[in-house]
Order: sequence, then C-alpha cells, then structure tokens
Amino acid sequence: MKRIQYIQPAGIALAMLAILTGCTKNFKEYNTNPVNLTQEQIDADFTLVGAFMQQAQRAIIPQDVGTYQLSENLTSDSYSGYMAAEAPFRSNSNNLTYNLVDGWNATIWTYRYTNVMNPTYKVIAAAAKNPDYKDMDAFARIVRVSAMARVSEKIGPIIYSQYNTLNADNFIAYDEQKDIYPLFFKDLETAINTLKGIKSSAISAQMKKADLAYTANNYENWLRYANTLRLRLALRIAYIDAALAKTQGEAAMDPANGGLLSENSQNCYVTPNVPHPLNIIGYEWSDTRMGAPMESILGGYNDPRLPKYFEPATDPVVAGQYKGIRSGINIDSKARYDSYSKLDFFGSNKIQLMVAAESWFLKAEAALRGWANAGDAKTNYETGIDRSFEMYGLSSAAYKSDATSKPKPYMDPKSVTPGQNDVLDGSPYLSTITIKWNDADNNNRKLERIVTQKWIAIFPDGEEAWAEYRRTGYPLLFPVVANNSGGVIPTIPGVRRIPIPLAEYNTNSGGAKDAASKLGGPDNGATRLRWDVVNKSF
Repeated sequence: MKRIQYIQPAGIALAMLAILTGCTKNFKEYNTNPVNLTQEQIDADFTLVGAFMQQAQRAIIPQDVGTYQLSENLTSDSYSGYMAAEAPFRSNSNNLTYNLVDGWNATIWTYRYTNVMNPTYKVIAAAAKNPDYKDMDAFARIVRVSAMARVSEKIGPIIYSQYNTLNADNFIAYDEQKDIYPLFFKDLETAINTLKGIKSSAISAQMKKADLAYTANNYENWLRYANTLRLRLALRIAYIDAALAKTQGEAAMDPANGGLLSENSQNCYVTPNVPHPLNIIGYEWSDTRMGAPMESILGGYNDPRLPKYFEPATDPVVAGQYKGIRSGINIDSKARYDSYSKLDFFGSNKIQLMVAAESWFLKAEAALRGWANAGDAKTNYETGIDRSFEMYGLSSAAYKSDATSKPKPYMDPKSVTPGQNDVLDGSPYLSTITIKWNDADNNNRKLERIVTQKWIAIFPDGEEAWAEYRRTGYPLLFPVVANNSGGVIPTIPGVRRIPIPLAEYNTNSGGAKDAASKLGGPDNGATRLRWDVVNKSF
C-alpha cells in the first residue's frame, strides 16, 4: 500500500539526468529554466543527444514501475477493461471506484513533462543549430507527439506550444484541445517530410545511439510509425472536426508519404532498462489481474489469444478457468481475488507503443468514412486480425469465419455485493457483436466490430484502448458497482477524464485556471474531452 502513495523516481540511470531536469520541486521551475546546451556538449560523440532521446522514448509509456502503476494501471488499464486491481486500495475508495486520487494522477503529467517534453525540447533546439541533426529533429517531434497526445487524451488541455514560455501574466499558458491536435499534426507533418527525404539514407551515428525501437530500416520504420500515429489522431477527432480529420487521415494513408505500419516486423516496441512494469505489478506486487471484459469478450469468442494474454485462475472456486475481476466493485480484502487470472508474463520485456494490426483497423474505419487511400473495410479488418494472430504464432482462418460467437455473460462467484452479478444475458452492457465481417450491417455495427477487434489486438496498451472506448463507446464495458465519487461522476457513462493536477493550481495557477475555464464543464472526472461527443452515431 505504501508504494502507491508517492511518486517513485524515474529510475533512469543516467548521470546527465541532473543536467537535463535540474530541480523539479514545481512545474514552473522545470519548464522555464532549462539548461542551455553548448555545441561541444551536443557533439560529444552524440552521447548527450542520444541519452535525451532514449530517456524520452522510455517515458512515452512509463517504464518506472511505481509511475506506471499510478499513471496507467490504476487509471486507463482498468478503465479500458483490460485489467482490474484485486486490492482495496485506500479502503476501496480510489480511482477505480471514482474517488479520483490526485496524488496518483499527477504522475500522468509530471513524468512525461520531465522525461519527454524537457529532453525533446532540447534536442529540437540543438537540431535548429545543426543541419546534420535534422533526423533528430524529426525523431524528437514524433516522440513528443507520441507522449503528449497520451497526456492530453487523459487530461485535456496541456502545455505544448508555450512550453518554456512565461506570458505577460507570469504563467505558462495551456493549449486547448481544439488547438492541440493541429499542433500535433504540424509536428508530425514536419517529421514525415524530413524522414521521406532521408528514408533510404545510411542511418546517422546519432540515430543509432538514440533509437531504442529499431535496429534496421530506422528511418523508414519511424516514418511508418509517424503516419500511423497521424491516422490514429485523425480518427480521434472524426466526430468533432470531420474536415480536419479527413485531411489528416488521407495524408497519413497517402503512399507518397511513406506508408503505414503494415507488417509485424515494423511493430514499435521500446526495450526498457528495467523489468516490464506489468511483470512487477502483476507478479512481485500481485496488484493487478485480468479484467472482467477480457473474460467476457475473449472467452465468448473462444479467442486463441486468451492464453497468450492471461494465465488460468488458481482459486479453488474457479480453478482452471480464465477469470477476471470487474473494475469498480466492493472489495473487502486482497485475498478474495488474488488467485484470479494473472497477466501472462512479458518474457520479451518490451513495452509496446504501436503494432501493425492497429493500422489495419484504423484503415478499416477510414474506409467506412469514405476517406481516400483507405482501401476496403472488410479487407483491412480481416488483415488486422491476421496481423494480431501472427504476433502469437496463431492461425486466424477459423476465427475470422465465426459468425455466431458473442461476448458471454460475466458472473463473479465471490462477489461481496449482489449488484456485482447483474451482467446477465440481455444486459445492455453485454455486446451482441460477432466476429465475421457482415457487409449488410450498418456502419455503427461495423464500427463496433472493428473497434472491438482493435481493442483485443492492441492489448496491453490501456491508454489507447480507454481513449477509443470514450471516443466510440466500444467495446461495451461493464459500469462500476461502487461509485465513491460523491455524485461527481455518474455511473453511466462513467469517468471521462482526469482532472488537472492540484500541483498545477499551486505552482502555475493562472495557466491551470485559464485552462479549466475552457473545458466546457467542471475540472473533474465527469467532464468530457472535446472529441468525446455524446452522439456517437456514424
């Protein structure tokens, strides 16, 4: 319990980290007083620039286990339906029961500003002085968007264009979500245009030192990653800004811009310099287990990936079954659910940023929307399933042809309260979507099929899964039973965002208050982000 009440150190064993971040007692200080780099420092065997970029890549999804638990596992990993905690943290009044804990959630903000915005800012500034570093400029912009989009998609407004800039009122201004996505697209377009021009060139010495994801075809693979990220973000705003979404999505899919991730050899993983956080949280700490929606959906589909993701339960009541925990329930003690299904151990120790399967599902939705260069929705959908199965050495032929299997009811034989066992046949939270593509379905049903399979395929990326759930409403997930928000967050439709951290109100008060005033609602977990529209009809 003690370990989740404070922010643990980032755990990046680099001597120059002190040079990079300096004192981080408050946000304003580490955003307005960066250490200037001399050209001699930059050119010293590319070590400093390489270290900055390695640090930034490892923080896109936090590798520090304490930070991961607070900022990922006890928010998006559980809100997405992937996982659930078996422990009643804070007497069962915590994020999962909608009593949002600022001390936990602040790590979403602080970790990536310290470990991504700061180093990428320095690399981009260094590259502006040295044309030989144009690949580092492109790389830094891609990594910056990768991380900060994840922050914005949890919190909303963020500091981006005004980073390291105090305004006339002596605060650092935020960018609203209506402005932040064009800034993301601008960064990605700059990076894509650079990488297009050098993708066939020999990899520079600085890129070899900096890149933790690819050992070959670095420029081409990061170009494909950037295009896929551009398509992901374009679809994120499709309901709220259809014109911009279409323009950016079509550009991402334009073959002239370098292509998307299409093969598993192009999958993007970052190798941490510590054990995979979920191995520690799941095994050493025994703090996370399979989520009930995973049992319902993968179990109902008889999905061959289920044993690749989770271990059978060892609890005598459900021994040998794949048994998940419903998130947001009454839990009296950790012992009740500790023997439910653990996550399969991540033997490769790689943190997944994006896989080719996702790009095919993105293209499938783009095809439904009639975007140019998207191809055929059915072909894209089935190829997405193929790529996901290939990752685990499985055949998808029979699975893709299954037109009858559906998610199954979830029952908890060890529930504390009767309300935890209401997910029966006919429940509005139990999907009736099948696997096989059906051209006769309307677009909303086709979208549910696409997003449900994408949700399965991108596991364990809870941040992306939760963002897509809020954007589309899919897959259908079970509501919380224990809502300890004091009426702030409605049980239906559930938590929609994470509030701006209290530390920001204390140290960057003008910026935080100005940003909060433009949210369109109170700065709490019930206010929707701009792209999380109420009417999600196609």
